[in-house]
Amino acid sequence: MCNPHKGSRPARQEAISQSGRKMLGLILIARGWPEEMHRRTRRTLLVVAGVLLLLAVAVFLRSKAPPEAARLLPESDGIIYVNLKPFHAFFHKQLKPPQRVPEYQQFVDATGIDWEHDLDQVAIALHRMPDPNGPNGPVAYSMVLVGKLTGNRLNDWLQAHATSRETYVGHTIYNVPSNGRTVRVVQIGYDMIAVSNTPTPEQIHSIIDRHSTAAWPFAGSSLLARHYHEVPLLALAWGVGQIGLPFSESGSIKIFGFSLQLADDSTIIASVTPGLPMVDTLHLRVEEIAPSPEVATSQAASLATLVTLARGFTAPLPANAANNGLKELLKTAEVTQKHNRVIATATLTPSLLTGLAADENSHENSSQTGETNSGQDTSK
Repeated sequence: MCNPHKGSRPARQEAISQSGRKMLGLILIARGWPEEMHRRTRRTLLVVAGVLLLLAVAVFLRSKAPPEAARLLPESDGIIYVNLKPFHAFFHKQLKPPQRVPEYQQFVDATGIDWEHDLDQVAIALHRMPDPNGPNGPVAYSMVLVGKLTGNRLNDWLQAHATSRETYVGHTIYNVPSNGRTVRVVQIGYDMIAVSNTPTPEQIHSIIDRHSTAAWPFAGSSLLARHYHEVPLLALAWGVGQIGLPFSESGSIKIFGFSLQLADDSTIIASVTPGLPMVDTLHLRVEEIAPSPEVATSQAASLATLVTLARGFTAPLPANAANNGLKELLKTAEVTQKHNRVIATATLTPSLLTGLAADENSHENSSQTGETNSGQDTSK
């Protein structure tokens, strides 16, 4: 008798064949899934690694790039840049704010802007003027100021003091008269102002044009391209090019009453960097690029002699904050030469900065007291 629970031989073989195919499919799928998952994981890791590499390159390029405020400056003979944020953080207790003249106090009251607290960065381009006796003197300026500076109150002040306005690429440029020349002012960002007193609007237009390409880390003037790589990475303030222009007098530069025989057209790289670890000292470095090693040797010898003489002149000065700071500066000053370059280094201390500020305040207070006494004597 046939077992009713058993099917025919062909039916059993067909069932076994279907079951085998299912098992084989499951095995193939089970073997294929890890491989597919590995391929997807590798692709994901490669994408993540590529993104991280691009970010690392971008961060590196940014660390080597000039600050945006400096990149916006037009072509010029010299550039000076100061980052005021660290000074506010580390030296605000030592430095007393200078006395405010009435005109500046009126500006603060009208705009709500106090340069002493609201200004974070300053980038200045120096333009040599063909006629030193013209309205601009020997040097004209173009500046980019960064900080809590913009707003409707500033616009109202500019509109009240400007004699004319110009619209350029969607920006309003205010023309404000000052001492026989025109000062052009424009707000180019939510925290950025451009100012120029050059005879033509070309420089202020250039700043606005550069603002649209400021995201490129190495955008900027040819002067930055040539010399910014020589500025120390942690510099709080620096200058490149013919930065002696505004300080020169009869072919020399006078500092603290002493004359340095550096021509105003000499190429100079100067910097101020913080002491490491972060302490209340600043390292000053001034490097002049001389035309030849022979000229550099002569310059270095003259500068070293001048430093020695200055130490002797300041030794008998009475003790006060300014004099003590100046003595400390000269004590740490060193002059060296490398090929056609003359390098001068020194250490700045808060006592020097405090002394200069106190000396300035004392002069202003004495002048105000003299004017008051003079007025009282006249009334009598």
